[in-house]
Amino acid sequence: MKRLYRSRKDRMIAGVCGGVGEYLGIDPTLIRLVLLLLAIWGGGGVLAYLIAWIVIPEEPLEEEETGADRPWLEE
Repeated sequence: MKRLYRSRKDRMIAGVCGGVGEYLGIDPTLIRLVLLLLAIWGGGGVLAYLIAWIVIPEEPLEEEETGADRPWLEE
């Protein structure tokens, strides 16, 4: 199952646009442009970004994904 995370690799501020881009399979630059347009056109983009920054968890580190630091998780 695909999970939505803030990106650790493709980030400019908090990784929100990079994470959404990875999740949707599109270029994060397009997400950034849409949020910029929303920010200019009424301020909704800033509010949406701040809420996403708070709500979306950061992408786990690679060690956490493999369970290498927690051998009790291995089967």
